Parts: sequence; structure tokens; C-alpha cells
Amino acid sequence: MRALFIVSASLLCGCATLFPQAAPIEREVAKALVTDEQESQLGLQVHQELQKENVKFHANPKVQAYIDGIARKLVGGPDRDRPGVKWQLFVIDEGKTANAFATPGGRIYVYSGLLLAARNEAEVAGVLGHEMGHVVARHTARQLVTAKGLEVVSGMALGQAPNEIVALTAALAGKGTMLAYGREMEREADTLGVKYSAAAGYNPDALATFFEMLQSKGDVPELLAFLSTHPPSAERVRNIRATIAQTGAKGSDLGADRLAAIQAELK
Repeated sequence: MRALFIVSASLLCGCATLFPQAAPIEREVAKALVTDEQESQLGLQVHQELQKENVKFHANPKVQAYIDGIARKLVGGPDRDRPGVKWQLFVIDEGKTANAFATPGGRIYVYSGLLLAARNEAEVAGVLGHEMGHVVARHTARQLVTAKGLEVVSGMALGQAPNEIVALTAALAGKGTMLAYGREMEREADTLGVKYSAAAGYNPDALATFFEMLQSKGDVPELLAFLSTHPPSAERVRNIRATIAQTGAKGSDLGADRLAAIQAELK
């Protein structure tokens, strides 16, 4: 019976592009296969791997307080959509890398290079809302079950598959190919990012302008990390703006001055 359930989950993931309404069903299937506790343990394993790799977390309390403050504004929406997630924010001190990623269980990592690349706080909020969307929609769990199978994922959560954790960490940080969110998953995360940032009072169009800014820079190495894990396209920007129009998402806060103060701290 469990084998049939796993096959059904795989079929649902494969059909998401044909049946967008299947996404909520996929979330419930992923929840049944990978519990909240297992997701939390997966996130802990990834965090411990980052520590083993001597990833440097930013020590400036003003920078940490800043990113925590944005998260506090955003979490109302994610907490309603998926109660019980214990959100934790980390700033990776790497100014030449513009990237952000989320792990199962609610840990979100932002590279200082992304804070330096953004032009206002609303763009940062849009990215954080997007990453929260990946967690709310259980995207990593869904991809892992499809790619690796339930037993391997369970072993990863228990710390019994160290090589798989190394590969997962690299993939989430944009340095590996173990996982790649499909177009529908990215679109779902974009939609949730728009929803969460607008609900917090931010201009939701900032997520679209952030992608447009990255595209306009061309072949700039420090910006390629985010582009590699979140490939943008003109269609994607159009979809974000269509979502804003369709949902009536509104917000005016850009917070350029607040971000500029933190950028000065980072420099």
C-alpha cells in the first residue's frame, strides 16, 4: 500500500504543470509521507552540515535584527497557511554571493551579497516571502520523496545518510544539482511571496523588479547564484504581475532608506 502511495505522489508531482489545482493535494501527500518533525530534522541536518563546512554567519547584531524584523512582518501569512513552523533566519557573511534559500522546517538563509544587491527592503521581503512559500508548500519534501524515495528521506532526517545531506545542502545553496524546483513550484512560491509581502505592507511588485534587476545586470558572477537556483524569465515576471492584478495585492512600503542603513553596516 505504501508503494502505491509513493507512486501516486510521484504522479501528482509530474502532473502539476497540467493540473495546477493538484498543488494542495501534493502538499497533503507530502505531509502524510514526511512529517513536520522529519522536516524539522532535515533542516537541522542541513544546518549542521553548513557548520561543518565552516559557513560564516554574520556576527553584526544590527544585520541579524534587521532580517529578523522583516521576517516578523511577513510571518502572519505563512503561519496561517502552515501553522507550527518555527521560522529561523540566518545571514551568511558572503558579500560576493547574491542568494537565499530555505530548508525544510523553516530555516531561511540570506547571503549578505543579496542584501547588497537589492535596491530596497521590499525586494528583500519579496525574496524572503518567496522562500517562505517554498517551506509552506513543502517543496523540498515533495522533491525529495519523488527523487529519493521515502526510506532515504527518513534516513536523512535521522542523520543516517550523511552523503545525501551533503548533496542536499549543496543543492539548496545553489552549488549542486540534487534538486531543482520545477517551474510550477517556483510559480507557486512567487504567488505566495506576493501574498505575504503585500500583507506585510510591502509593494508586492518588488519581487518582479528584483528579477528584472538581476536580468539587466547580465553576466555578473555575484548575481548568478540566485539566478541558478531561481531561473527568471520574462514569463515569470509577467506571472508575478498577473498575480498582483488578479488578487488585488497592494502595498506601498519600499523601505529603501532602511536597507541603505544596513548596506552601510555590511560595507
